[in-house]
Amino acid sequence: MQKESSQAPILTHYRKANLADNIAAAFERAGCDIRDYTDTQSLDEFHIRGREATRELAELSGLKPGMRVLDLGSGIGGPARVLAAEFGCLVTGIELMPEYCQAAEMITRRAGLSQQVSFRRGDMTAMPFDNDVFDGVFSLHAIMNVEDKEKLFHNILRVLRPGGCFALYEVCQGTVPSPYFPVPWAGGPEMSFLLRPEDLHKELLDLGFQVLVWKDVSGEALRWFQTIAEKRAASEKEKKGLNREAKNSRPGISLLLGPDAAEKSRNVFRNLSEDRIRTVFGVFRKSD
Repeated sequence: MQKESSQAPILTHYRKANLADNIAAAFERAGCDIRDYTDTQSLDEFHIRGREATRELAELSGLKPGMRVLDLGSGIGGPARVLAAEFGCLVTGIELMPEYCQAAEMITRRAGLSQQVSFRRGDMTAMPFDNDVFDGVFSLHAIMNVEDKEKLFHNILRVLRPGGCFALYEVCQGTVPSPYFPVPWAGGPEMSFLLRPEDLHKELLDLGFQVLVWKDVSGEALRWFQTIAEKRAASEKEKKGLNREAKNSRPGISLLLGPDAAEKSRNVFRNLSEDRIRTVFGVFRKSD
């Protein structure tokens, strides 16, 4: 693992003290319980398009029951639980933030998926796994903080079995430089390391991966944000027209993004709109 000092900005950016307890308390206040993996979908998919994108990438990857899958930067475990519950995979998440691992384990236990899903605290550029152990490696908005991507990709190749797939859904640099900050993955440019889509694609091919799927999904990301904005506006209009207060709803992503969650989301939408960032799907195969 990298030295703690080199990880300090990332640890500071993502740190959420007592996260597991705070999530449990938020659900209790809302009158909700965590008994199934779908109960936390309002907050546990820490990427654009959420669960919709997770399912789409899993389908493109051709996952089958019993496959061993590694989820990079697994957060509080939303995608890992989807891959287990809906695709029958045995999933291991690797996550740098200890409080995220604790929250992921708590939710997974309550959802009854601990036999299929586990989590390890660790650095994805120095993975604590043997060679050739996973049938698939998933990365959903997980590599934007990684400066040495070649080291990361070598680690992915190492832990993948021959013929295994590396599936990614990532944020890339757009044609207009300098994204607006803060965004969910970074408070400023010093911890945001985005590649242009063509450079990311080339780097993976140069390392020996075979491309199976590669497509720009920025348009889908923009439409998702627009749909959310329209639904929110309609909901506020309804509440105002009926002169009633909003009912308690399930806890949302602000538990992870913090008090500036709205600003971070607005900046992602603005960056997409102005082609400062793009989103891509990719599925790559390790040679036999």
